[in-house]
Amino acid sequence: MAIPVPSFTLNTGYAMPAIGIGCWMGHPGEGDHVVQMIKNALQLGYRHIDTAAMYGDEESVGRAIKESGIPRSEIFITTKLASIDHGKAASALDESLRKLGTNYVDLYLIHWPQAHSAEGKTLQPDEYPTYIDTWKDMETLFESGKVRSIGVSNFSIKTLTHLLSETRVVPAANQVELHPYLPEHKLLAFCRERGILLTAYAPIGRGTLSADETILSIAERHGVTATQVMLSWGVQRGTSVIPKTENPRRLKENFSIIKLTPEEMHTLNVLHHKPGCHHSACKFHSAAVGSFAFGWTYEQLGWDMSPGGIVIHIEEVAD
Repeated sequence: MAIPVPSFTLNTGYAMPAIGIGCWMGHPGEGDHVVQMIKNALQLGYRHIDTAAMYGDEESVGRAIKESGIPRSEIFITTKLASIDHGKAASALDESLRKLGTNYVDLYLIHWPQAHSAEGKTLQPDEYPTYIDTWKDMETLFESGKVRSIGVSNFSIKTLTHLLSETRVVPAANQVELHPYLPEHKLLAFCRERGILLTAYAPIGRGTLSADETILSIAERHGVTATQVMLSWGVQRGTSVIPKTENPRRLKENFSIIKLTPEEMHTLNVLHHKPGCHHSACKFHSAAVGSFAFGWTYEQLGWDMSPGGIVIHIEEVAD
């Protein structure tokens, strides 16, 4: 039996709906298909939209909200600061607000800890602007009222620990890849202890987990889909989830979650220990020691490929 979709209260006091609609469409760009997807989602009851400057579809998001007729005050909008805009967060936010057609966003995230130069070169962790410099600019935006909450994305325990030691405002959220094959239990515990909400992108493993026999058996027991089981697990463990689909039927399914038993939750929590299961569903990673991601080593990022480690990976180019 479906249960109501809850909300999570951020450390700023604002409520974030536990299920949102993700707007990374596989490549950046505006389009009527984005507008229609969001309008369909809003009609079904979604009130949380997740986009980013790098997605290139903030104008489509703004247009969909306007055409939906639903008051802006009822919709939670997340957008993200692009790596090339570190060091100029204020002007980047103003541009996002212009495209979205709103005078504030509910949550503004640093999309990646890496900053890029104007030429697109990845700057090293000690080069200005560091993510500490950028976070201090985010704190100023938070105080301006143009953003109700600020947070990060693709941060590990290592980078979060450094950020928390150097700044004043605790991030309201950290958005990373999360699903039963990559549950990030240690990161979840770390964030929960510090009042940081963990948000899952790729919460169904980009569709790669839908044939897992263990997940399917739980789905059959409840008369739901494997996707609904994974999203229910994500919400029930205390993370918000942002699946993406343009299919109206799947949009409806994704917004219908169930109550899992403690035994089922445990089964899903340890599923990544099965041989061959612990991995990212995204492309830019490898198990090789000393691997790089967007110009930083795994050590610099604080990533650990082991099942018991702190594993953070990359959602294609942007997510």
